[in-house]
Amino acid sequence: METQRRLIWIQRLLAAPFLVLGGWCLIAPHQVEALCFRPEYQHLSVTSAIMIGCFGAQAMLCGLFISLSRLTRRAFLAYGLSLFLFFAFNYYFVFAEPVFSKWMALDFIANVFMLGLCVMGYRLSKNTPA
Repeated sequence: METQRRLIWIQRLLAAPFLVLGGWCLIAPHQVEALCFRPEYQHLSVTSAIMIGCFGAQAMLCGLFISLSRLTRRAFLAYGLSLFLFFAFNYYFVFAEPVFSKWMALDFIANVFMLGLCVMGYRLSKNTPA
């Protein structure tokens, strides 16, 4: 029972970056754009606000699914491995083709946090049913 409780907490913590950062994108899209994009890539238009807001809504939906679903060992593994795509994306658009500002470090930190949680969830779910 204790293992199951810990796994639920891990899932809730995994959902938190999606809910918090996604909510920020949904509620204050121009603030997100102004902070996260380099000035030469900012539009601060209605269109960019809609696109960032849609991104935030999708992130929040993802966070809700993560927090309300039961993740298996395989799901923790797949989730953790898929985070490496986000690391590559962040690296490319911060360093190789600098579109994002250094504020994207928030996303990097959130991804490292989630990767650690995936490792914990994977290890902890070793003896639980798939």
